[in-house]
Amino acid sequence: MSSTDSETTDSATPLDFIRDIVTSDIRAGKDAGRVHTRFPPEPNGYLHIGHAKSICLNFGVAREFGGRCNLRLDDTNPAKEDTEYVDAIQRDVRWLGFEWSALFYASDYFELMYQYAEQLIRDGKAYVDSLNADEMREHRGTLTEPGRNSPYRDRTTEENLDLFRRMRAGEYPDGTHVLRARIDMASPNINMRDPTLYRIRHDDHHRTGNAWCIYPSYDYAHPISDALEGITHSLCTLEFEDHRPLYDWCVENVRARAAELTSRPRQIEFARLNLNYTVMSKRKLLTLVEQQLVNGWDDPRMPTIAGLRRRGYTPEAIRDFCSRIGVAKKENVIDVALLEHTVREDLNRRAQRALAVLRPLKVVIENYPEGRVEQLNATNNPEDASAGTRSIPFSRELHIEREDFMEEPPKKFFRLSPGTEVRLRYAYILKCERVVKDTAGAVVELRCTYDPESLSGSTAGRRVKGTIHWVSATHARDAEVRLYDRLFLSEDPGEGGRDPLVDLNPTSLERLISVKVEPALADADAGTRFQFERQGYFCVDPDSRPEAPVFNRTVTLKDGWARIAGRK
Repeated sequence: MSSTDSETTDSATPLDFIRDIVTSDIRAGKDAGRVHTRFPPEPNGYLHIGHAKSICLNFGVAREFGGRCNLRLDDTNPAKEDTEYVDAIQRDVRWLGFEWSALFYASDYFELMYQYAEQLIRDGKAYVDSLNADEMREHRGTLTEPGRNSPYRDRTTEENLDLFRRMRAGEYPDGTHVLRARIDMASPNINMRDPTLYRIRHDDHHRTGNAWCIYPSYDYAHPISDALEGITHSLCTLEFEDHRPLYDWCVENVRARAAELTSRPRQIEFARLNLNYTVMSKRKLLTLVEQQLVNGWDDPRMPTIAGLRRRGYTPEAIRDFCSRIGVAKKENVIDVALLEHTVREDLNRRAQRALAVLRPLKVVIENYPEGRVEQLNATNNPEDASAGTRSIPFSRELHIEREDFMEEPPKKFFRLSPGTEVRLRYAYILKCERVVKDTAGAVVELRCTYDPESLSGSTAGRRVKGTIHWVSATHARDAEVRLYDRLFLSEDPGEGGRDPLVDLNPTSLERLISVKVEPALADADAGTRFQFERQGYFCVDPDSRPEAPVFNRTVTLKDGWARIAGRK
């Protein structure tokens, strides 16, 4: 979107509160009218749908106002970070449809941050503390009681510089010392009670190796990185609202001595995305992966962007979802049915239709000539005339869905039963004449007849109430279909502090290995999306091979959001 598009956004489209702030800043001439945002994930896991909201917001604001948006990897915790996550983050951002103005890492600034920390020590605004973790917690105080100064708070500048340099040199084990800001241990905001700026971590870093054994805290590294990059609007979620005074303190006290820091970013907080039936803590998602309760970060049951992509979600649907939920200041819970609704709407417009029988029941058409094969015309997508048509083979032996037949049907069962007729989709009217059972009494085959004058579209006066789908038994290809359901049974997994794993849905995945699909589907590329008529939307899985195709169900055809939205 060009800079002129921002005028349209400003004048014609209702703005959320963040875009209102940006608009006001531009009008006031702040930062010379520049808009520069950033998306700064930590590479300690895969991005999830909550990150998608932040991605759409940060990149969207930059795009709408003719600005820039950086991707910055906040790699300040080497024990939990990995290049696998770095690569996945970049892949997911691009898949969502965004491109960063520049790619940075917090580790790009490690040397500068260290120099700034030494200057804070010389300015009397930081000191090396030797309390252990429990002692620091005890000195910190509570929400109702002020903290107490550390006995090491009044070390001389020379002592602090010496200790800090020896920390960097690797002379001390983890936890021996930390560098703290000297602010106010009586502050009503606990985050301002001499927060930690550096800690010792003897862990190899995915970029810097063992060059460093001290690492900056997020609260120190993040504002400095923003300022170095010239960020104008630092958009983050509400849990960082109480950290904003510390963010501003770091920027102001470092800017006072650092010529490189010409920018003073403005931190603005918004409500993160909360979805029911979903866990979005990366720590808890990692537990699912490590305990092999799911098949990796891209398991289609996971709320990760990689999982949603593998399940068959489109980037357009996810961006639409993020647009619909908007940007607010107050936390709320979004119904996952809305996310399912957006992908259902999108796939309805773009997915090619196909015939697939998930639980097959064989049908023999006794009055259809043996050896004869017809190529019938089928619509690829009724929502898109340009999608055209395709040919599907029709023969004497078919497979229909087992649930489309009942030997003793209830009233208003408009599918197949002994003596009744149905229309075969794109084909003929079929009548069930008799049932074949095995020795246990289970129905294994239907013997039917067809009306050769009833080809779909050719006989307007010949109608029946039911239409079912089918595939030619001679031509169908065997496939595996994976039916995914919600990973958690509870609307709020882990509610009340319990382990969310107790809320896992034991039937969140059902594998069907005897599915019959129309022949062209076996050669579809991984990621291709289809609507299996009367079944739902499905996506070709990366595990798929021409000799063994695999499909993941994205969503069913039934739209639960319409019912939910109608109640609101």
